[in-house]
Amino acid sequence: MTQDPKESPIAIVAMGGHAFMKPGEKGTIEEHERNAASIAGHLMTLVERHYNLVITHGNGPQVGNSLLRNEMARNDVPAMPLDVLVADTAGSLGYIMQQALLNQLRRRHIERWVETVIAQVLVNGEDPAFNKPSKPIGPFLEQAEAERRRDTLNWNIVEDSGRGWRRVVPSPTPRKIFQGPMIRDSVIRGHIVISCGGGGVPVRYNENNDIVGVEAVIDKDLTSSLLGIEVGAELMIVLTEVDQVYLNFKTPDQRALHAVTLAETEEFIGQGHFAPGSMGPKVEAVASFLRGGGKRGLITSPARLRDALDGRAGTHFIGRV
Repeated sequence: MTQDPKESPIAIVAMGGHAFMKPGEKGTIEEHERNAASIAGHLMTLVERHYNLVITHGNGPQVGNSLLRNEMARNDVPAMPLDVLVADTAGSLGYIMQQALLNQLRRRHIERWVETVIAQVLVNGEDPAFNKPSKPIGPFLEQAEAERRRDTLNWNIVEDSGRGWRRVVPSPTPRKIFQGPMIRDSVIRGHIVISCGGGGVPVRYNENNDIVGVEAVIDKDLTSSLLGIEVGAELMIVLTEVDQVYLNFKTPDQRALHAVTLAETEEFIGQGHFAPGSMGPKVEAVASFLRGGGKRGLITSPARLRDALDGRAGTHFIGRV
């Protein structure tokens, strides 16, 4: 007997832009499609367990490459602003993921539809982030090449978690997702919705109270947390490169976290256990989701998702009891 989607719990799944483009890959369409197919296969575990799904994703490598194309072709074609490039990559990556999910559903004879929604995410035009670019985008580079692009292309650059140098752009805090109610309506009808790609398209109100785009990239984990709250999700899953979260990561005192309460999570955040350019935003986003009414959070890798849902892997976060 098929379960009524209106009675099914909602799960929001956040994955990074590197889910489509693995380290060492060039970012070809074939690589994107292969990686999307792999993740879509793992996500079928949630479909088979009767979850209604909202999927978000990053776009760091892709939008960074789009910006580089902008700069290289500036003398030949008009350059597009960053908000438009975020929308472009949200659409193209959504299409790739949408196709991969539809193929997985077809093979399992599951009748559900998949849709991609380009989301406008409201930010404060006076957000201090605009004065301090901090969000890494684009490929990892050797220091010399990053400095060359800084000097010739006017980039802001940082060393990113010991993995190389990257360009950084402003990353304001998301305040509201304009398409949130529409996304919820689709999800409770049983459709799988892909949205807020790259953190969503950042917009603000201008002096005429019109909505206008902003040159920035919003952290996709924070937007995912906000979207999860707005659609009434009970579970937030962050898929990443590691199977679970660790304290004292990559030190002799490294310790895996299996199940933690919101209070414990906030204590660990306060102690500075999670790196800002790596696990920090993910854990903070899960904590924000729990504070906003979400029941559970889970951080794990795509390959261990099934085991994590069964309690055999991942780090599980529990909200207020």
